[in-house]
Amino acid sequence: MKPRLARCDETAVLWKIRNLAIRHGCQSVYSAEIIAAWTPDALPNGYFEAVKHNPFFVVDDPEYGVAATGFLDLHSGSVEAIFTLPACNGKGYASAIMQAIIDEARQRGFRKLTLAATPNACGFYLRHGFSVVREALYPSALAKADLACVEMVREL
Repeated sequence: MKPRLARCDETAVLWKIRNLAIRHGCQSVYSAEIIAAWTPDALPNGYFEAVKHNPFFVVDDPEYGVAATGFLDLHSGSVEAIFTLPACNGKGYASAIMQAIIDEARQRGFRKLTLAATPNACGFYLRHGFSVVREALYPSALAKADLACVEMVREL
């Protein structure tokens, strides 16, 4: 499985993967009300722009099609939106995307990567060389709440 760059016409599918992953994986971390508010079916305006203007990677699954996502935010140097369809968890797709983001960041001259992980995803990032900076609250306009997160960093 080799990650590829997402196409702009796939934006709605990428948003759906994000929402399904959050709804499945974050149940033990956030309330049902917050998850519902944070994962609206309607695509927010800025998401298309993120796909268009950043190296936004996907992995295709033979059965499900696009099954995992993630991108390097070129403005902030942060890892964003690494999500996998729940039916495809455990296949290594997110790890492949993480490696593609690391490689892309190195090619572009970044010296470090940052991210804000949901608490349930912290272990994934630790396994990929990130270290914890601090626990924090991430202000989410979609959820209309401050979401618990773990700020992390990885030197390149």
